[in-house]
Amino acid sequence: MATHASAQKRARQSKKRQLRNTVVKSVVKTYSKKLLKAVEEKNLEEAQKALTRAIPLIQKASSKKVLHKKTAARKISRLTKKVNALAPQA
Repeated sequence: MATHASAQKRARQSKKRQLRNTVVKSVVKTYSKKLLKAVEEKNLEEAQKALTRAIPLIQKASSKKVLHKKTAARKISRLTKKVNALAPQA
């Protein structure tokens, strides 16, 4: 355990941040899984709803530095690609 007051404070802050980051990552994963399930069932409407909900969550996680910006971009790109593949070709 840390002995200096400043080190103890940093440990407390780290624990709080870790908990918050874990929750945010969990929410992102949950919505990603919902989207993938809708894609698997070939349900375009549900997949689009899930995508519109997942994108802002991923972007917010990126802006809060929970996810790296390129990781967030990659996730959004891959999920969007899967939903667009469901859409009927014109």
